[in-house]
Amino acid sequence: ILISLGTLSVFSGVLAFFLVFSYKLWFTGWNVWIACPIWNGALAITTGILPLVAHKEWTKIYLWEASFIFVNLTIMGCPLHFAIVLESALLGLYFFYAFSGIAGTNYLGYTVVFPFPYAKFASACVDPQHYEEYHLMLQAFDLCLSFAMLCVSLTVSIRLFAGLIWNRHIT
Repeated sequence: ILISLGTLSVFSGVLAFFLVFSYKLWFTGWNVWIACPIWNGALAITTGILPLVAHKEWTKIYLWEASFIFVNLTIMGCPLHFAIVLESALLGLYFFYAFSGIAGTNYLGYTVVFPFPYAKFASACVDPQHYEEYHLMLQAFDLCLSFAMLCVSLTVSIRLFAGLIWNRHIT
């Protein structure tokens, strides 16, 4: 379940940074490396893969330890993802998927060289069609997705911890 939720989160993060129903390349976001949906999805994918591999090679204790560490990292990342998406939805229908967005430095400022000749390129300064609805849909989807990943991560963590207590080792 975590692998599929993580894949959806990465896909949602990539969609959020890609073109917004527009052929104009300057609407592509450039701060992908701090995107919360992408990193949180990558953590969830890793967290989902590690217990599967550890179950097949049950003699390797470090795989169980790594899965325990990554499930805890996912548990810490999901509320952060949830908070960023919630704040983004409450601040308005704009793009705030990273800390730079929450701080007020929106993504378009990094892609357009200043001073920009706005009078010559009036059509370039207009937001794409359905821009607000597109990002509001993505934010609502990410809100539900981060909550679902948190619940599944907590379940995996509890199962790993219960196995540690009952068996005296993490398998």
